[in-house]
Amino acid sequence: MKLINKIKAIVKITRPINLLITFFSIIVGALICIKGNYFFTKILLAAVSGALISASGNTINDIFDIEIDKINRPDRVLVNGELKKNEAIIIYLLFAYSGIFISSFINYYSLIICSSASILLFLYSFKLKQTVLSGNFIIAVITGLAFIYGGAAVQNIKPAVIPALFAFLINFIREIIKDMEDIEGDTKTGVKTFPFKFGFNASKKIITVFSFLLILFTIYPFVLKIYGIVYLIIILALVDPILIYFINSLMKDDSKKNLNKLSFILKLNMVFGLIAILLG
Repeated sequence: MKLINKIKAIVKITRPINLLITFFSIIVGALICIKGNYFFTKILLAAVSGALISASGNTINDIFDIEIDKINRPDRVLVNGELKKNEAIIIYLLFAYSGIFISSFINYYSLIICSSASILLFLYSFKLKQTVLSGNFIIAVITGLAFIYGGAAVQNIKPAVIPALFAFLINFIREIIKDMEDIEGDTKTGVKTFPFKFGFNASKKIITVFSFLLILFTIYPFVLKIYGIVYLIIILALVDPILIYFINSLMKDDSKKNLNKLSFILKLNMVFGLIAILLG
């Protein structure tokens, strides 16, 4: 029974939904970049290694955030005792080194991207998340790198640039939402995020600007005939209406409960975006 509980705790600390999004983002990135002959094994290795690096990033983040999570997220496994800190450190190292090791079997560029992402995730959790917008920027860049990583696995990165930019924008927005949601714990522990330093109104303004930029940018690939009509239909029917709803809801209600819901909505919208890119 104890072993089962430990396994459940390990799964929870890795954020399985985030891992699945990373896994499929890399596969989508690879599929839209395929040019000539390729080996599906390398795509699968990229997806698995990327998911492992994502898992390591979530784990190290919880390790450094134990005190903050006592206020913001008391249900986290390191706070409620389901997992010990030394166990989490071992798990982090196992995930990080396994991800980098697997990437070495793909190609040199994949190894560089994977190693760089792992280092950035550690630096983010250790220091960068405590600086205004720098941490948000780093996480958004790493999320966009998932598509670039998929392209690197098939040695053709260029087609992955557009979805990488999409991922960057929506995750930059989501990271600020999460900072707004965590304002109580950040204030008490002195973490100087954008909402902490400039307030919710300024945060809403920057989120709105980036959200409208994202909406405008979603039309760009269709106008330039990079993606087809199926892409446009999904964007106009799902992705952009959800973004508009998101902005409207944020303006009306910035309670912690609604911010948590909006963070989930953005994560769901990433999935719809993935479907649009793959089918388009």
